[in-house]
Amino acid sequence: MKSLDNVSTEAELNQKYSNLLELLRNLGKIAVAYSGGVDSTFLLAAAKEAPAEDLAALTMKQPYFADWELEEAKEFAEELGVKHHVFEVGVDDKIRENPHNRCYHCKSITFTRFWDEVSHLGFDTLADGTIADDTQEYRPGLRAVKEQNIRSPLREAGFTKEDIRQMSKKMGLPVWDKPSNTCLITRIPYNTHVSDQDLRQIEYAELFLMKEGFSQVRVRKHDDIARIEVDPEKIADLAQSEMINRVVPYFKSLGFSFVSIDLEGYKTGNMDKAILKNLNEK
Repeated sequence: MKSLDNVSTEAELNQKYSNLLELLRNLGKIAVAYSGGVDSTFLLAAAKEAPAEDLAALTMKQPYFADWELEEAKEFAEELGVKHHVFEVGVDDKIRENPHNRCYHCKSITFTRFWDEVSHLGFDTLADGTIADDTQEYRPGLRAVKEQNIRSPLREAGFTKEDIRQMSKKMGLPVWDKPSNTCLITRIPYNTHVSDQDLRQIEYAELFLMKEGFSQVRVRKHDDIARIEVDPEKIADLAQSEMINRVVPYFKSLGFSFVSIDLEGYKTGNMDKAILKNLNEK
């Protein structure tokens, strides 16, 4: 949990936002790598307000991202009046084997494709939603951000996740309280081959639980076992017999043989623990 000492005051937040707008105005024509999440949505809205000299949103439609998130991204870009370009690609073989640096390969492929579009549009800058908090976590994708000269205005302006949620709420952005999400492959242990069927199992299982009222949810897939993570205070709701009688048959219809509840609840980066342990021991 975030320390209250690290929460920006209203004055500090307003100053950060003023600095961000000035930064964005100086980046020329900006293409934003846009996922529809809290951070990239806030960045897109800020670039629109700045205003940037010209602005476009670039989104990659990939099998390891849920379709419902893409639809939400399309809707918001349309509401904001920003040109939105969606590109569809399959799963690269390196990514399908789910190595510990999977995010680096994914970002490299995505940014390379986006730079092609940036050049085609005649834009100056490709920006992403990296924030100050990201440098404190295991994020191999940051290497690709540096290698491909991606600007990260939110990080440069010192925005944390809490800052962005506060400012997004103030601006009336619909995603201000949207739970954090990541690609579906993060639900599968590293160095495990990932099939399209695995991804759809996870997507449909999580969507089912979200419709049942569990906003922050992960369905971790271990072979034919589903390990469900929800907010700790929601575990009791999930464990109710009435809920279990709905969840288990549905999960089994997706192809899971066993359905379990993680009694520690949802924790970001759960699948990174072993990797971080190995890196720290080296």
